[in-house]
Amino acid sequence: MNESLPLFLMPAEQAGATLAALLRQRLPGQSWTQVRSLIAARRARVNGELCLDPARRIKEGESVELLSGSAAKPRQSERILIRHLDDHLVVVEKPSGISTVRHPAERDWNERRKALTPTLDDLTAKLIAKREGRVRKGPLPRLRVVQRLDKETSGLVVFARSVAGERGLGEQFRAHTVIRRYLAIVSGFVPSQRIATRLVRDRGDGRRGSTTLPGVGKEAITHVEAMDRLPGYTLLACRLETGRTHQIRIHLAELGHPICGDKVYHRTAGGEELTDSSGAPRLALHAVELGFLHPQSHKPMHWEMPLPADLDRFLERLRMGVRNDDAD
Repeated sequence: MNESLPLFLMPAEQAGATLAALLRQRLPGQSWTQVRSLIAARRARVNGELCLDPARRIKEGESVELLSGSAAKPRQSERILIRHLDDHLVVVEKPSGISTVRHPAERDWNERRKALTPTLDDLTAKLIAKREGRVRKGPLPRLRVVQRLDKETSGLVVFARSVAGERGLGEQFRAHTVIRRYLAIVSGFVPSQRIATRLVRDRGDGRRGSTTLPGVGKEAITHVEAMDRLPGYTLLACRLETGRTHQIRIHLAELGHPICGDKVYHRTAGGEELTDSSGAPRLALHAVELGFLHPQSHKPMHWEMPLPADLDRFLERLRMGVRNDDAD
C-alpha cells in the first residue's frame, strides 16, 4: 500500500475519533486491517511524532500525517544509559523523542499497548530488572517520579526507587537545591542574565506563559549564561532556580530568542511570532548537569552528560555559518 496523506489538522466535528478511524475515513476503500497495518508499519504521525497506537484519540487541532514509507525504527532501550543505580534512586541519560512518564489516561493500558509507545520509566524499569537479574511475571516495580523532561529534551533524569528516596529527593526539588543545568541553542544573541516572571497555564493565547497580573501565577526564575556566540545564534547555559513546566522554553521565547527547533514556544511576550530558519534536527535543549544530596547517605552526587551527537553536529554547522537548506 503506497497511500500517503499530507499533514492535516483534526477538524472540530471529528475530534475524539481514533487514529485508525480517521485514516480509514480519509482512505476510501481501505479496510480496518489495512489501516492498522499502515500504522503498525510506522507510517502515521500525530503532531509530528510517530504513532503506533491505532486507538489513539485525536483532539481538535492536532496534526495527522501518513508517510509514503516507514519511519526508521529507533533502538530506544539501547540508547538509554544508567549512570547510577542503588536501592533508593536511579539516574539515567534520556534520549530525545521519549516521554519521561506516561500520561495518567494511559496508565491502565495493557502491556501490549504500552509497548507500542514506551516511556523512559518503562524502559528504565526493564533495564534495571535485566541488570539485577530479575525474572518475574507481571508488571515491574514502578519508579517514583520526582523530575520530568519534555519529550524532545535530552539529558539527565533521576527516578526514586523507594519511599525514602522519593521523599528525600522531593524535598530537595521543592527547596530548589537540586543542581539542574541545561544547554540551549537559541536564535540571536542573548547576554547573560537572570529571568524572573510569573507563569500561568494560559497567558491568553492558549499557551503557558508569563503574566503581569499581580498575585497571579507561580514564580519562575531562570539564570542564563552566554557560553558561545555563533553566527546568528547563541549557545546558552540555563540554570533553573525554580522548575516550572516548560520554564526555559517559555522564558527564552518571550525574550524574543526561542530555542531552535521549538514548535510550540516561538512567540514573544507581546505575541509576535518568530520564524525558525536554523534547520535544527529537534528541540535544541539538553539537560547537561544534575546534582543533589543522596536522600539516605546525604553525600553530594553529581553527573554531567555531553551534548548528544545530533545537537553536537547541529552546533558545529551553526559555528560554520551553515543553516537550514545549506546543511548536509
